[in-house]
Amino acid sequence: MSKLMVSVSGIRGVVGETLIPEIIVNYTNAYADLIKEGNVIVGRDSRISGEMVKHLVIGTLLAKGINVTDIGIVPTPTVQFTVKNLSAQGGIAISASHNPNEWNALKLLNSKGEFLSKDENSILKTYLNYEKEFKNWNQLGKYQEYYEAIDKHIENILKLDLINVEKIQKRKFKVLLDCVNGAGVYSATKLLQILNCEIIEYNCDKTGIFPRLPEPLPENIVDTMAMVKESNVDLGLVVDPDVDRLVIITDKGEPFGEENTITQCVNFVLSKLKGNVVINLSTTRAVEDVAKKFDCKVFRTPVGEANVVEKMKQVNAIIGGEGSGGVILPELHYGRDALVGIALTLQNLVENNISISELKTSLPDYYISKRKIELAISPDEIISKLIEKYSNENINTEDGLRIDFDNYWVHLRKSNTEPIIRIIVEADSQENADKLSLKFLDEIKSLI
Repeated sequence: MSKLMVSVSGIRGVVGETLIPEIIVNYTNAYADLIKEGNVIVGRDSRISGEMVKHLVIGTLLAKGINVTDIGIVPTPTVQFTVKNLSAQGGIAISASHNPNEWNALKLLNSKGEFLSKDENSILKTYLNYEKEFKNWNQLGKYQEYYEAIDKHIENILKLDLINVEKIQKRKFKVLLDCVNGAGVYSATKLLQILNCEIIEYNCDKTGIFPRLPEPLPENIVDTMAMVKESNVDLGLVVDPDVDRLVIITDKGEPFGEENTITQCVNFVLSKLKGNVVINLSTTRAVEDVAKKFDCKVFRTPVGEANVVEKMKQVNAIIGGEGSGGVILPELHYGRDALVGIALTLQNLVENNISISELKTSLPDYYISKRKIELAISPDEIISKLIEKYSNENINTEDGLRIDFDNYWVHLRKSNTEPIIRIIVEADSQENADKLSLKFLDEIKSLI
């Protein structure tokens, strides 16, 4: 039996095991008590269980006297944007993001269209223990559909000062698009059509069943990379089921690198505007290299979109994101958004009149190695020992331990949901990164 995963963004579980109707109703009820009144935006990704979960969520909200605007099958960033755009009191995105078919989740948003803050999450937890109270027949919430949400989201991306629609349209990009049969089928295709791209659709069926593991890691998109090479396209674009992560494939059918999604977007934005940048502690050093070129400052946060967004607001950052392919452009909304990532990428290629392979070559060259180790003892105990050992180095302890050496960095952090320590190393070659991550793995084993 899998665990119900509770995090800053909401709850995730396997449908029929841990994500059962009672749990969905409990969390939606507590969320409604937090929101109190007004309108909540509800959208879902394409997975089969989404319909069932959506009806439970909407029914509970209506029973609590909360109005519901149902925006259909949409990206999570579209739910975030729509909360802000319609001045709603909150939003629930029903999506387990890159998790496989059997998973689903409730991603809970506040009135700004952002994941709940630490304080809001604390209040939500107290409401989980309250007795449920529902409204009488004449005080129930009202239901409405608003299926223009994706169109409005795209319209606002194309209105951004950074985007020149005509220039992109003239380039007539030939693109292979892999949406893993997720919400991208309903949104990324629309965006690319408006931008006059010739689209080869791959894994773009509306079945809601993911044909492969949906996380857009190189090992999961081998067939997609082969299709890109075979199809003779300008680039391949891969999104996860809820379209908050963008992974690019070069015209040669090779990985552009998910870390390079945020790097090239930061490089492009800073070439137009000067300002602060925020990324998490596991994101590539390349972002700092490109920011330095423009004399701009980079701030790092613990892993997690909510943490990055909080810091972005504090330092008034003009762009931010995470190395897993997540781009956050606050001018549009405070959330990772693959659609805005696609628009910025195409604009970057047009303005510099280069291919995606040439763009990759122009970026700083780093290599990442990731490992994890399961522990029988507390991960905190191990990390404390490592902090002590490396206390004379350049360290950051906000999220586990990150150590910056001259030629590489390592981030050792515990998983929020399992007794695991993740080891992330970035170095100047894959061989060095692999060797160093193995060294830290052995070091952890010696401390157990």
